[in-house]
Amino acid sequence: MTEDTTAAAGAERRVRVVLVDDHRMFRTGVQAEIGRTETTGVEVVGEAADVDQAVAVITATRPEVVLLDVHLPGGGGVEVLRRCAGLMTAPENPVRFLALSVSDAAEDVIGVIRGGARGYVTKTITGTDLVDSVFRVQEGDAVFSPRLAGFVLDAFASTDAPPVDEDLDRLTQREREVLRLIARGYAYKEIAKQLFISVKTVESHVSAVLRKLQLSNRHELTRWATARRLV
Repeated sequence: MTEDTTAAAGAERRVRVVLVDDHRMFRTGVQAEIGRTETTGVEVVGEAADVDQAVAVITATRPEVVLLDVHLPGGGGVEVLRRCAGLMTAPENPVRFLALSVSDAAEDVIGVIRGGARGYVTKTITGTDLVDSVFRVQEGDAVFSPRLAGFVLDAFASTDAPPVDEDLDRLTQREREVLRLIARGYAYKEIAKQLFISVKTVESHVSAVLRKLQLSNRHELTRWATARRLV
């Protein structure tokens, strides 16, 4: 597609978007990549870095699409979806959510889809594909990165609801992510770098996981996570 053709397509299509991600530099990058309204047709009307900010901005701006990170301070993307449930089911101009996350874990994907998101793509997606995904979600389609679609199909293939893991449900989204990386053998410094948090914050999350699961050390955590296929 030529630049002139892209610009013409952008002039024909318009979508108002809110970016929800706790990393300011990432939001800035997405804004620069897709927020060129005259070229892409995407208008970024608000940004948020945590759950409370997200709910406030989404409620105030009523965008067509929200790009939502899974892991956020204040309860994660699932909490944003829960608190915006009324906006998603509004009879006119419903707000639709597209998860955009670094995580490709099955439980993260399934969690936000059960919460009402219309799709889930990872942050490796190109700017062009992200713009296309935003418009598809605006139109009511379900959009997934190819590998992630299998998680959703598997989760919803049976009419029987999957058993609830009460132990896992005690953990926040961030704690689950730290747990998964610990189980994969990552050192605290590596986890901190991967999640853009401090080593001290990693230690706090690990302590919280150990306490909630009544485990004693990282070896027990690894066995626990492996038994539940979280690794």
